[in-house]
Amino acid sequence: MSADTLSKPDPVLLTLFANRFMSVAEAAGRSLQLTSISTNIKERLDFSCALFAPNGDLIANAPHLPVHLGSMSFAVRFQVETLGIGPNAPSGDGIVDGDVLLTNSPKAGGSHLPDITVITPVFDSTKTKIIFFTASRGHHADVGGILPGSMPPTSTTIFQEGAQVTSFKVVRAGKYDREGLVKRLVDEPASYPGSSGSRCFRDVESDLQAQIAANNRGVQLLTALIDEYGLETVQAYMMHIRNNAEHAVRDLLKKAAQRAGSHTLHAIDYMDDGSPIELTITIDPNEGSAVFDFEGTGPESWSSLNAPLAVCSSAVIYCMRILVDEDIPLNAGCLAPIEFRVPEGSILNPSETCAVVGGNVMTSQSNNFTFGMGGKNEDGTTTEGFGMTNTRMTDVEILERRYPCILHEFSVREGSGGKGKYRGGHGVTRDIEFTVPIQASILSERRVNQPYGLKGGESGQRGRNLWIKQRRVEDGDFKEGAAPRVINLGSRNTIRMGAGDRFVIHTPGAGGYGREGEEENDPPASFARPAGKPSLVGLVGSLAERAAAQLGV
Repeated sequence: MSADTLSKPDPVLLTLFANRFMSVAEAAGRSLQLTSISTNIKERLDFSCALFAPNGDLIANAPHLPVHLGSMSFAVRFQVETLGIGPNAPSGDGIVDGDVLLTNSPKAGGSHLPDITVITPVFDSTKTKIIFFTASRGHHADVGGILPGSMPPTSTTIFQEGAQVTSFKVVRAGKYDREGLVKRLVDEPASYPGSSGSRCFRDVESDLQAQIAANNRGVQLLTALIDEYGLETVQAYMMHIRNNAEHAVRDLLKKAAQRAGSHTLHAIDYMDDGSPIELTITIDPNEGSAVFDFEGTGPESWSSLNAPLAVCSSAVIYCMRILVDEDIPLNAGCLAPIEFRVPEGSILNPSETCAVVGGNVMTSQSNNFTFGMGGKNEDGTTTEGFGMTNTRMTDVEILERRYPCILHEFSVREGSGGKGKYRGGHGVTRDIEFTVPIQASILSERRVNQPYGLKGGESGQRGRNLWIKQRRVEDGDFKEGAAPRVINLGSRNTIRMGAGDRFVIHTPGAGGYGREGEEENDPPASFARPAGKPSLVGLVGSLAERAAAQLGV
């Protein structure tokens, strides 16, 4: 291929390579789903696969979980900067051919601890130079901590949330290190008072091996692509795709500055505990760049509702990609024109020992329900158990077959969406009965603050979490013939449920758009608000909606 073609991309080849890179990530994702065993990954699809440049920049990802995609780059870069490349790296433990790296620590680019990232380097033919990375991130069933499922709503430090791995070669020069994995996932988290190691280590190990296999599938396909076109061409189009995404975002920001009537956008939102998340976007209309300044955001919380900086980045890159009305892969180029300013010690950039398990989900969605059993007993012995959480809704047949529960209701919560010219989306109702004693936890938002409307639309209804508790002699609340107790659990709680108890979740509805009867200010179709979205993604999204409406997108 000519040097001119490499310096100036051919439009057809640009599209071809964008889709080829995307197909590699998608194939890795299919491999992970097929070879995993946990409900979290196989059924709920709580995972993401992506390709990265040698410096850790995101090249392309499959359309998996948005909160993983922007943050995985932080994880890859951390490993490159910490370990270095090759046996003569300054760390003395450089990345070499045959290594596979494992990490989940927020300070190393992680989100929350159940999300474990597996990173595989792709070397050139000389085995001395890294030419790509493949990586996968999966939400694992249990990585230890104070509660089954490793999603404790009551945690106040990260040590209560399970295993924390900054950098570990789970495969070192081709040799799998099971002993080291047991140490990090079982022994170390169990050493913290009140905490257990992984309650289902065999499942976690099996899913990690599925991630390793998925990465290897990506390596195979990348190698085939290089064999077909040559390394120089493949890497050249890797940069062209990144540059194309950057140009698309710069064009978007320039148009926003031209048509919005202001170079500054501002919004503020609040968590149920009163913590503010504030964002000011200042656009440079000449450069097509912007500063995203979160000054005014509240301090880190004495709870698990702290979002690592990598999660904040994910929210922004996701919204930028949605705004760009072009068929481009989400990659590092989307963030190139953007400068982040996030106050240290804030809820979006907390200190290293802060609890973060809720910040990953509560600043991007409204409800996270977890249940399970097992772990360290009061006498110090350990019982194997399980944990189950939610992202995508698990099919009823899978839920009832794999877990000791009965799903009584899963329905649309009629009337919960805010009124407006365009009514907000309704929430849902989930009613689950457990057939054995079990630990259940809820991490949720919008139980105090209502999801707000836009352009005069009314707010959606608040969510609500209820415990339908059977009366028992041992609990001191038994009354012959009395109905079960109905107990409001609030936004965040954990309870030990007995057989026959039910957990009922009413998720919030979305705010409406526009006043009823209005014929103007139609909402942009690309920005219909998901039900109950609070805080970070909702905040960036509301600014996106304003900009899109002004742009006529």
